[in-house]
This record gives sequence, structure tokens and C-alpha cells, in this order.
Amino acid sequence: QVQLAESGGGFVQPGGSLRLSCVASETILSSTFMGWYRQAPGQERQLVARIRSGRDPEYGDSVQGRFTVSRDNAKKTVHLQMNSLRPDDTAVYYCNVREYGVNYWGKGTLVTVSS
Repeated sequence: QVQLAESGGGFVQPGGSLRLSCVASETILSSTFMGWYRQAPGQERQLVARIRSGRDPEYGDSVQGRFTVSRDNAKKTVHLQMNSLRPDDTAVYYCNVREYGVNYWGKGTLVTVSS
């Protein structure tokens, strides 16, 4: 069973940047999606960004152009560079791997954007 561990969340002012990282407990096939979802209070979990080999990264509409997802298969990591952060980006961010039809989730890391 894949285990995922996120890091990098925290508090930032609007317009600021944060970088999230996630490391997997085992090698993930490059053809398998790795990525990030987020869940704000009272809202459903939604896709932020995900990446796999052979395809362009996919982004949620609200983060397109501000966030960048990247992946290092050798290090079993996926990163999320978040720029121009806004208060509505405040949420718990979850690392995700979807392998053979099964979703694996990290415990989440809180990102708070506020002045």
C-alpha cells in the first residue's frame, strides 16, 4: 500500500508563494498520476494539479497559470509550486496517487492565505 507524506504548508500573505512536496513510500510508475487535491471547509475535495508521463499536466481552473506541478520519479516525489496565492486558496492540500484504480492519499497539509 502506497503511503504519502506531504510537507511545505503554512501561512502566507496574499500574493505570496509556497512550495508543497510529497514523497511516496515506494516507486510510482511514471505512467501513474501523481498530484494534488485540496479541500476547503464546507467544500468538496477538488483537483488542484496532477501529472503523469506522456501527457500535459492537468490543473484546476482556479489555479491555472499560478500553480506548477512537477515530479521526480527517481526521488518518488511530486511538488506543487504555488505563486500569486489568494485567500480562496486556503485549504488542506492532499497528495494523491491513483494506481490501478485505487486512490491513495496523504494526511494533508494546511495552507492558509490571509493578510
